[in-house]
This record gives sequence, C-alpha cells and structure tokens, in this order.
Amino acid sequence: ALAHTVRDHLVGRWIRTQQHYYERDPKRIYYLSLEFYMGRTLQNTMVNLGLQNACDEAIYQLGLDLEELEEIEEDAGLGNGGLGRLAACFLDSMATLGLAAYGYGIRYEFGIFNQKIVDGWQVEEADDWLRYGNPWEKARPEYMLPVHFYGRVDHTPEGVKWIDTQIVLAMPYDTPVPGYKNNTVNTMRLWSAKAPNDFNLREFNMGDYIEAVLDRNLAENISRVLYPNDNFFEGKELRLKQEYFVVAATLQDIIRRFKSSKFGCRDPVRTCFETFPDKVAIQLNDTHPALSIPELMRILVDVEKVDWDKAWEITKRTCAYTNHTVLPEALERWPVSMFEKLLPRHLEIIYALNQMHLDRVAALYPGDIDRLRRMSVIEEGDCKRINMAHLCVIGSHAVNGVARIHSDIVKNTVFKDFYELEPEKFQNKTNGITPRRWLLLCNPGLADIIAEKIGEGFITDLSQLKKLLDFINNETFIRDVAKVKQENKLKFAAYLEEHYKVKINPSSMFDVQVKRIHEYKRQLLNCLHAITLYNRIRSNPSKSFVPRTIMIGGKAAPGYHMAKMIIKLITSVGEVINNDPYVGDKLKVIFLENYRVSLAEKVIPAADLSQQISTAGTEASGTGNMKFMVNGALTIGTMDGANVEMAEEAGEENLFIFGMRVEDVEAMDRKGYNAQEYYECLPELRQAIDQISSGFFSPRDPGCFRDVVNMLMYHDRFKVFADYEAYIKCQGQVDQLFMDPRQWTKKVIRNIANSGKFSSDRTITEYAREIWGVEPSATKIPPPNLPRD
Repeated sequence: ALAHTVRDHLVGRWIRTQQHYYERDPKRIYYLSLEFYMGRTLQNTMVNLGLQNACDEAIYQLGLDLEELEEIEEDAGLGNGGLGRLAACFLDSMATLGLAAYGYGIRYEFGIFNQKIVDGWQVEEADDWLRYGNPWEKARPEYMLPVHFYGRVDHTPEGVKWIDTQIVLAMPYDTPVPGYKNNTVNTMRLWSAKAPNDFNLREFNMGDYIEAVLDRNLAENISRVLYPNDNFFEGKELRLKQEYFVVAATLQDIIRRFKSSKFGCRDPVRTCFETFPDKVAIQLNDTHPALSIPELMRILVDVEKVDWDKAWEITKRTCAYTNHTVLPEALERWPVSMFEKLLPRHLEIIYALNQMHLDRVAALYPGDIDRLRRMSVIEEGDCKRINMAHLCVIGSHAVNGVARIHSDIVKNTVFKDFYELEPEKFQNKTNGITPRRWLLLCNPGLADIIAEKIGEGFITDLSQLKKLLDFINNETFIRDVAKVKQENKLKFAAYLEEHYKVKINPSSMFDVQVKRIHEYKRQLLNCLHAITLYNRIRSNPSKSFVPRTIMIGGKAAPGYHMAKMIIKLITSVGEVINNDPYVGDKLKVIFLENYRVSLAEKVIPAADLSQQISTAGTEASGTGNMKFMVNGALTIGTMDGANVEMAEEAGEENLFIFGMRVEDVEAMDRKGYNAQEYYECLPELRQAIDQISSGFFSPRDPGCFRDVVNMLMYHDRFKVFADYEAYIKCQGQVDQLFMDPRQWTKKVIRNIANSGKFSSDRTITEYAREIWGVEPSATKIPPPNLPRD
C-alpha cells in the first residue's frame, strides 16, 4: 500500500515529463545496457520526491515502522556489480540533470543469484524477485515489437531481404526514474521475451499441439536469467540472443520515436535520416550492446534504403562506446559460426564494415600486414571470431575509459593502433556515484550534520563539500562526524547479530572489502593480512593490539572455481580465528553473505577502512571506493582505477597508498614474477602460506586449499606476494592512526570534503557536453498540481 501511495506521486510527474519532451523534442539519450543493478526503489523514490518525512509521519501514525516496511522490498538485482550499478547511478543523474534520457535493457525474470554460505562454501539459489509482483513497473503491451533470429539472406534487385526468420516478441515494461526534487521523471524500459501465438504451430499444425505450446518456453527463455559473470566472457548462444534481443527491440523503439516526433524534417512521416544523430545519442555500456552498430546499419540500408556511406556516417555519429575492462578474458569474441546461424545479415554487414575499415588502414600504412591483422574486427585462427570491442571502436564517434589511468591504458595498449589512427575519438570519463542513494538515503546522519554546516546545495552539486574544509579543526564537527560513524557501526553490529547471529565488537576498526570475488581484486591479499595479524596475536597475546573486525563480502561467478575457493578460505580462516580464546575480540573475520545493493547501503556507512587493493592496472575504475570515501571511511589501496584520482583530490597523505604502480607491474612482467622469492625471504608470509597449505585452517580436509596455494606459488597473474610486504607495513600505519581518533577523524573529514568529483552528476555532465552534445538543465518542470506554463 505504501509503495502504491508513493507511486501515485510519480505518475503525474512522469506523464508531464514525457509530454514536455514530446513538445520540445530535445535530443534524446539512449543508455543501452544488459545490466541495471537498481536495488530497492521505495526509499529512493521518497527521497527524490521529497516525501520521506511525510511518509515517515503517516506510517508512524498507523503504528508502523517505515524502516521495517522498507526491509520487505526485494532488490532489483538485474546486474552483477560495478557496470550494472553504474548504469543505475547514471539514470538517477540523467533525471536529476533534466536530460531526456532512457535506460534500455532486459527484464530478467531471475536476477543475480542469492548467495547462501553452507559449510563455508557458496551455494547459489535463484532470485525470484518478481514472486510478489513489482509495484514500480508498468507493462506496455501496446508497444510490443517483433525480433528476428536465424533465417537466411536473399539478395534481390530491390535490395537485401532477411527471410525465413523465427520471431520472438519483445514486451516493454516501464519503470519511472525520478530526478532529485525537479519533477522530472524519466523512463527505464526493460524488454521481456514473449512467444508469438502461432509459435511453432505453423510448422506442424497437424502435429503435436501440446508440444508446440510447451515449446513457447524456448522463445521466452531469452529474458529468463541474468548471466552471473563479472569481468568474464562466456560465449553462449543464449547470451548472444539476449544481446541482439535488447538491441533489436530498442532500435525499433528509437526509430519509431524519432519518426513520430513533431520537429525535424518536414516530411509528414520523417523518412529523412540526416538529422538522426542530432536527435539521438546511443551510449553502449561495454560491448554487450555492440550489435546496435550493425543493426542500425541494417535498418538504415535494408529497410529505410539509405545509401551505405551515408548510413555509416549516421551510425558513427549516433553511437558512442564505454570500455569497462582491460582483462583479456572479459573481452567479447563471438565465433563467426554462431553469428552465421543466428544473425546471417549482421555477419554480412560486419564483414563489409571490416573491409571498409581495413582498406582505410592499408591505404595509410601500406604493407603493414601485421597492423591489419591486429586491427581487424575478424580474428583469424582455428575458430574465426568477431572482436566486439574493435567493432565498437570503428562504429562509434567517441570511445571512453572510466578513470584517467584506465583511459590511458586503453589508448596505450588495448586500442593502441586505433588511437594512432583516430586520437580524437578517445576520451576519459571518470565514473561517479549518485549522492542521493549513496549519502542522503544510506547515511542520513552524516547528510544532516553536513547540511547543518554548509546547507543542502551539495546534494545536487557535490563539489560544495569542499566547504567542509573550513571545519577541519572545528571540535564540535569532529565530534559529530565521529559520533555519526559510531552510531552507524552500532546499528550495523545489531543488524549482523540479528540476521547472522554474529557478535562483533563495535569499538573495533571495521575493516571492509566488499565487491565481486575475483583474483585481480586480491581478496587473498586481505586474507593473508588477517592470518598475519592472527599469528602476531598468538605469538604475543599480552601485547596491546588495535582491535579489528575484518569483513569481506561478495559473490563468486558460479563457474569460477578459484573465486569459490577464495570464499571457502575466508570462511575457514574466520572459523579458526573467531573461535580462538587467545584472540578474544581483538580480531574477527566475517564473511558478509549475499552482498547486494541493499546490504551495501548498510555496511558502507559503518566502515572505518575501505580496501581497494587490486593489482595496479587491472581495476578500470571501481565505484565502491567512492561510496566509502563520501561515507567517511579511509582507503587503503593501490594506485589503480579511480584510487589515483581520489588520492589526487584528497592528497596522497590522506589515503593509505601502497604497492606497485603500473610501471612496476610492467617492469616485473618483463623481468618475470617469481613468487618463490617472496615466500623464501618473508617469514610471516611463509608461515601464513604453510598454514593454509598444511590444513591448519581446514583440519578435516588438509588438502582443501592446494589449488589456491599452487596458484599463488606458480601462476599468480596478479602478483599477490609482490605487494604483501608493503601491504602489511601500510596496515601498520592504519593501526597507528586509528589509535588517535581525533587525527583519524580529521583525515576522514578531509576525505569527505574532497570527494565531490566522484558524483555521477559530474560524470554525466561530461558525457552530455563532450559526447552527446546536449546541455544539462537546472529548470524544474512544473509539478502536476500547477498549470503548465
């Protein structure tokens, strides 16, 4: 009932916003993503509409507790991690900045799995998030669209025809996206797969009718489940179908909206596509929606009969591509054979585009055959593959990385040849997070004491946090910041006790690493530190010690064996440490089960220390790092991703930076990394590895972790041992500062004050001006209760 009441306050604004766009016909921004990691919607809607206090009061009058009601809502977990959550933050910022923007994706019936820990192991269960219905979505069957698969290509005198295809229908579901107190409500449109009613019945009408109807599931499986891989490519046909499904439905929708809008070419029906790039921007969130490029070409050339070269110019001016990773195993490389079967016309188009591209390269670099091989969209070899990143680069007018260091790596390594060809194409857009969800909503105590000092302007202009530097020596403010943190810690400790039956010491340092489990993120380094602390306590139990609660959380892809072993190691180490009477409450190791958006909103405001310890050059940006910074945790981290810019903003002395830089990692790659050396000359490291190896942490199965140890010793791509010594030493400095709460809190204030750059409002403003060619607008649309201008 509460959700429906709040929703009622959205619909008038939603209708009015869309009407406003229809009348003014602004350039529209289409953010295409296979993931939107939205989390819960109720509280976010109340915050953005300014209804929180009214609802709180009303619910209280009914003898109910608002927070208790909020806890009932399911997370919309339609994403894996950073990439999907970034899309969600971007939608919030685009609405807040008054851009005519649309998020387009898939309405997965099952989102990211729920994680259970059983005997220390991860066990997955299906996320049936729609079981009790979703009050925030509105089905729009009137906009249902056909999507074609398989079939063959017919070259006729009248042009190219893609025929004998199988049809799946795309049913749109719209979710409102409110801006912050500006009466703008944008739309996220997610497509669901439906079989047409004659599905499989034309083929064998006298055959088994029941079988035919049951086979509808085959078509509808397209939107059944989110692929649970983060930073890893798995070349499954169903995934390629999902990628084409969202692209084909979305592009039809974009073109329908373009043709029916009031302005532009003066044709009764807009058939002139000259102005298309002036009215439409398509942003590709990684290569997952890369098929937009050949699909737009197919529509323009085959359907709308636009000249090939003109169509290519329109396509390039419309599309822009965001790269999210440099890890080779994450790059999408689809087998040509799969394309040939599923999307025969798109394969032809890709071959033609590639030929055009290679002709240009060959003309500029005569005789450089190796360059042609490196730059081709088609990778030759035992299995010919389509390199989707190369397709995105040639088909876009802008290519961006997501943090300065990442964008540099993109230009100097991954797309080096492409950068030499068209340097003006490459940009940086450092990621950001929405301060509405990640400060106002999750940390109202902190938001209040900030507003008390500098007003509320920071909520839509986070750079205003700089004004807090005036209060760095203000004793009441220092005390207030520390008090809010302590309250958040007590609240989280109570939550942990209630839901996971773990008792923790709330005056200990809350040392937190929450993110997807991956070797490159080096949860193992954190684990080795925990073991080292444990060994130090055991060898000197009477020595005074800075108490810590080490919390590690995150999901492992179900097929990622090493990541699952890392979870088992963390839980096993916790089992030993947490039950050792010598340790008491000096040290606890907690694995946070089922880490997700709604849990992040609880743990991040309670954290003292944020761990961002990926091998330099592997984490494109990170966004959790920014959430911790704005919420008053200090960062221990490597010079990787956005950590570099966080250190630049706050001053390197206000973060705990350690370990190899990108240059050091590259030098070590040239020289060769030898883990054995570190093992032999670092006694504490050797002790920890020997304990893992001997079964000290797995007495019932002594050989349990041999794969982990073997990896660390003989094929560790991410050089955990190389940063161990510097990491342990740096953690010692963390302990030193934590013993001086006043100095610690002053550093916290310096971090918060310098976190303004990391608002997604700043990020989106840069995309708008430098890629999409639109200006953010501060004007409020009049609310539904006022007459329109």
